[in-house]
Amino acid sequence: MSEMICYCFTFSRQDIVKDFGNNGRSTIMEMIAREKQLGRCDCAAKNPKGR
Repeated sequence: MSEMICYCFTFSRQDIVKDFGNNGRSTIMEMIAREKQLGRCDCAAKNPKGR
């Protein structure tokens, strides 16, 4: 099982590596950053590490 990177949007390390391989950059990380800027991130509650 691949390490969970984003609990808010349920992306694993494997998802991000595959996305990078397919696109030459991580569109997933871009989407996460955009959503965080819009306040649509709930990591404090969903991530067991609280971040």
